Amino acid sequence: MTYIQAVIIAIIEGITEFLPISSTAHMKLANPLLHVAETPFSNLFEIVIQLAAILSVVVIYWKKFFDFKNINLYIKLVIAVIPALIIGALLKKHIDAALSNLTFIALVMIGGGILLLFIDKLFTNNNIDEEKEISYPKSFMIGCFQTLSILLPGLSRSAATIIGGMSQKLTRRLAAEFSFFLAVPTMFAASVKSFYDVYKENPEVLVKDNLMTLMLGAVVSFIVALLAIKFFIGYVQKYGFRLFGWYRIVLGLVCLVVIFFTKGA
Repeated sequence: MTYIQAVIIAIIEGITEFLPISSTAHMKLANPLLHVAETPFSNLFEIVIQLAAILSVVVIYWKKFFDFKNINLYIKLVIAVIPALIIGALLKKHIDAALSNLTFIALVMIGGGILLLFIDKLFTNNNIDEEKEISYPKSFMIGCFQTLSILLPGLSRSAATIIGGMSQKLTRRLAAEFSFFLAVPTMFAASVKSFYDVYKENPEVLVKDNLMTLMLGAVVSFIVALLAIKFFIGYVQKYGFRLFGWYRIVLGLVCLVVIFFTKGA
């Protein structure tokens, strides 16, 4: 992987990790276009830049994450992450198979996009605007919605948890913020497990040259994710989710067309 490829992939990850447009779909599509083969190092690289993107949430919301007096936030996140951990462990084979099916991912992209077109009208009069008002049962329900993104690659973890939050009467802003908070334990656990699996089977991936590429990707992903989160919160408060819905639909359709002609070639 060249430095240019690493930077482009890191930018894609930083932008898409927390927007409801599926970072998984974008990464699966970007790698072939950039001629990046799936290797132990490319898998490790995706894990590292994902961790860097997650770190941006901790930095932006550091006051809340390190407010040890607010033990309830930690409890809510633990409750919300449990369904994803269980589903991920039980259905790993299904998940791996779905991740390799680009047609399936494209269809899920389109379906999720259609849902985002109507989400603002589906959930009206949402009045929970403070994290302390989120009950433990509501946290668990949001966590259950998060499992949909595991079962349906291309749906987007962010989209699933935001929809889950709004279904529990959270405002757009709080639904997005809680989605970011929940990403930290969820994606950290998944990333650490994936990192261990890759390194255990291929310890040679951490040679000196690869470390430089990993550091470059991590820095770029972290900075871009910071900007993406700030943009997203401001945008959805004013305009809602329709733009992201149309984007998903268009991208999904383009993917289907490319897959069709590629297979026919």
